[in-house]
Amino acid sequence: MTQPPQQVGDAREAAEAASSDSFYAQVGGHETFAKLTHEFYLRVAEDEDFKALYPEEDLGPAERRLRMFLEQYWGGPTTYSEERGHPRLRMRHAPFPVDTWARETWLKHMRAAMDTLELSPLHDGIMWDYFDRAAHAMVNRPG
Repeated sequence: MTQPPQQVGDAREAAEAASSDSFYAQVGGHETFAKLTHEFYLRVAEDEDFKALYPEEDLGPAERRLRMFLEQYWGGPTTYSEERGHPRLRMRHAPFPVDTWARETWLKHMRAAMDTLELSPLHDGIMWDYFDRAAHAMVNRPG
């Protein structure tokens, strides 16, 4: 993974979404979320213990899914739902053991990825609050 993946339709959809006053547009649109997810998965790839939790050897598809989900969540293109249906985060994570260690490791890598962005303190705080709450909600195992 050396370059953030970009699909043909993404640039057009990102431009359309960026024309609004959404959170997605305010933080930089597609480029911001592509960088965020790319930086996150670079860290996942370097963490052998955490990477072992991912069912795919190639993290590229997971990176793309997370990018599409985050873009949609924050007001960008709805590609995620168009391709995969309703996000149903807890259901999609249910088969995987998500305990306190996994949650904290995920948050550590996401915080490091967020730190590569040039977000305003307000946008950083809003985004981090969401990630923290979402990560806590994904825990499905004791420990």
